[in-house]
Amino acid sequence: MDFPILDLMDETAGYQELLDLLHPDGLTGPRCGGGRDRDAVHRRRDGSPVVDYRCRDCRRVFSAFTGTPWPGTHRTPARILLILRGFTKGAPTAELARELKASRPHRLELRHAVPARAAAAADGAALPDGAVEADELYRNAGKKGGPHRDPADPPRRRADQATGHGTWDTDRPPVCGVTGRHSGRLALRVGRRNWAAEPVHRTVVPRTQPGARVYTDEGSGYKPLGAAGRGHAAVNHNAGEGARDDDGDGIREVHCNTPEGIGTGLRNSLRPSRGVNKVYLEQYIKMFEWSYNVKAVTAASLRILLGAPAAASG
Repeated sequence: MDFPILDLMDETAGYQELLDLLHPDGLTGPRCGGGRDRDAVHRRRDGSPVVDYRCRDCRRVFSAFTGTPWPGTHRTPARILLILRGFTKGAPTAELARELKASRPHRLELRHAVPARAAAAADGAALPDGAVEADELYRNAGKKGGPHRDPADPPRRRADQATGHGTWDTDRPPVCGVTGRHSGRLALRVGRRNWAAEPVHRTVVPRTQPGARVYTDEGSGYKPLGAAGRGHAAVNHNAGEGARDDDGDGIREVHCNTPEGIGTGLRNSLRPSRGVNKVYLEQYIKMFEWSYNVKAVTAASLRILLGAPAAASG
């Protein structure tokens, strides 16, 4: 996701941007809804343009951050925006903590909270495309950050070479991706079991239109697509096929190269974290999906990341 930073360096401009994002209809008293009286300044926070006001009607103190996850924050607006930028760019938590001279555990809490908001805001509707591609990958994700008290259950080591398709229980859950050929939109989901045993009704069918044609590889998990009212054509990677032309028009339309390429981008986005706890893998996956679909930061997407009260309607 493109996230411009030139305006973030100016504290006054950054505060005004946050004010406009969090309160597009104007800052008002959170309890009574009264208009803000600029003469009723309660205090100005040291070293920051953030101002606390006292409502002259209900006497409650409020600021631009009241009603958001940042009510008592001592961070400057520029730091808040830089934190959000780091999360959308996939910067590791420890790296962000060092760069912003902040607590790593607190950054980790935010790292879980911000992607959770993006995951909740992700569009779960079916892709509008008549032709889509589907593919799966298996992501090593164990119990990072958790205690390992059972000697019979040691921490998963890097370069785990377990044979066969991964599962949630083997710390290698499947991630299925569906991409629209015309809209370019992406849908991802973390599964629990072997892909062959993970019904396509949980992933592909809910995110495609009835009658849509689905292009996949030769995986047996895609066999129920026909019975689910979807067209299906598969390329046989085991036979050395990369793409195939079935209708004779000179275009090799049978392939799933798009989600395969996106899978590489997904792995690269997770690699700087040096491992992800599988409990939070869905958040990371949805953050990637959301950023991929949004492409560039917008006022609506920033309101979601900031946890603005009006984010749900934006």
